[in-house]
Order: sequence, then structure tokens, then C-alpha cells
Amino acid sequence: MIYSKGEKAFGWLNYMCLSLLGLSMLLPFIHLLAKALSDESYVLAHEITFWPKGMHFDSFAYVLNNQQFIKTFGNSVFITLVGTLLSLLITMLAAYPLSKAGFPGRRFILFLYVLTMFFSGGIIPTYLVVKGIGMTNTIWSMIIPTLVAPFNLILMRSFFMGIPDALDESAKIDGASNTRILFSIYVPLSMSSIATISMFYAVGYWNNFFSAMLYITDRNLMPLQVYLMSIIQDENNVSMSNVEALMNSAPESIRAATIIAAVVPILLIYPFLQKYFVKGALVGAVKE
Repeated sequence: MIYSKGEKAFGWLNYMCLSLLGLSMLLPFIHLLAKALSDESYVLAHEITFWPKGMHFDSFAYVLNNQQFIKTFGNSVFITLVGTLLSLLITMLAAYPLSKAGFPGRRFILFLYVLTMFFSGGIIPTYLVVKGIGMTNTIWSMIIPTLVAPFNLILMRSFFMGIPDALDESAKIDGASNTRILFSIYVPLSMSSIATISMFYAVGYWNNFFSAMLYITDRNLMPLQVYLMSIIQDENNVSMSNVEALMNSAPESIRAATIIAAVVPILLIYPFLQKYFVKGALVGAVKE
């Protein structure tokens, strides 16, 4: 394809603007990483910008050996993995019948899902429901109340609607049940959409701290984000005895290392799902 000079110039301008925008979003993380790797004297003197000085890994060693960090990290991993799997399962089971024109009452049911995107029951009624069914101070209180996101349900329903009905009919002629059709035909054909939605769910569960603030008082059940918020808000959360044992690390460096350690795991997932991300979002959102 041949591009004119104006189109080429516009393309290069787009690349430059998007590159600068992407770099501006990375700068805060680069600054935190530089702090986490820098010597205490340079951090306390506020001499760190985007390059570490007196580079060492003591701050990361402290964070990765901190029992509270390890405990909350494990809680967040469990919440993210189990929550994402359950959310995907429920979303697929709901999206499949709602994608069928012959399903009775599907418009009304879909309306109820969409309604929750604009109006919620409120924090206090939701808390009373969670407390009433005995889920407070359990790990499930951070999973079940947010099990299905209406936007993700609509996205998957739209993708399922794009699959030809002839596949359904031929499978039913061969004696396949609806469950068999869903998991043997629809799921394999919808991997791009499933990968995209799983990313949405995983990021949501990993970053969720508000549910823990509402329903959890046991420190052993706290997710990583609550621990992260506590060390950012409370300067005394990092004990001075442990900091002195590090010799080369300031409390600010340890907080920066904790933030980086909390962000990196979810970032590592994205490269594996990137090839599905754009395709899944576009195909699931457009109905021809």
C-alpha cells in the first residue's frame, strides 16, 4: 500500500505523540524503581530522579522477606486466580443463553444486568447483605459480591452472538447438550474474547482493596493492596529496627520497593494476553 507524504507525516506524528504519552505513564514507575534501588543517603537528600545512585537490592530483599508482605501477596494471588476463574465461568454461563434469540425473557434479564451498571444497591445495604449471609471476615467476601461485571457479560454475549447458529444446529442434531455446545464449540472459538475478559477480571481483583476495607478486619485475610495502602499512609509502618538492619535503605526506598513488587506480577500477565486483547475487545463489541 502506497502512502502519500501527508499520510506518512501524520503516521510519524502519531507514533511520536503515543510514544511520549506512553513514556509519561512510565516515568512514575521508573522514579519509584530508582528510589528502591538507591542508597539511603541519596534518597533522604532527595537526589533521585530517574536513575538510581549507590545501587543495591537491599530494599527488595527486605520486602520479599517480610512476612506480612508474603501473607498479603498470597491472599491477593488466591483472590485473583479463584475470582477470575469463577467470574469467567459465571459470565460464560450467563452470556450463552442471553445470546440466543429464542431464550424466553432474555431482554428483561439483560436489562437487569445493564441496570446495575448505572444504579447500585449502595454500600450499606450491600454490607448488610454480605454480613447477613455470614461472609464478613472471609476471603469469599472479596470475590462473590463482584463475581460478574455487566460490561464483561455484554462483551462476551456480543461475541457469542457472532458465532453462526448453524454450528448450534449441527451439534444438536448430533445429540449435543447446551453445556456441551458451550464448552466444546463456543469456548474454543471465543479464546480472544475470554482472554480479554479474564484480563479485565484479573486486574479488577488484584487492585481491589475497597471490599477488604468493608468486610475484613482480620489482618491475616488482608489483600496486598490494603497492606500497600497502609505502608504508604503510615510512615511508621516500616519498623526502624528492620530499616537499621538493612543499613543502606531508607523507609521511602522500602515503600517504593513494595509498590514495585505489587505492580510487577499483574504486569507480567499482559504480554501473554496482548495478542488477544485488541481482537477480543473489538470483535466482542461489534455486531455486524
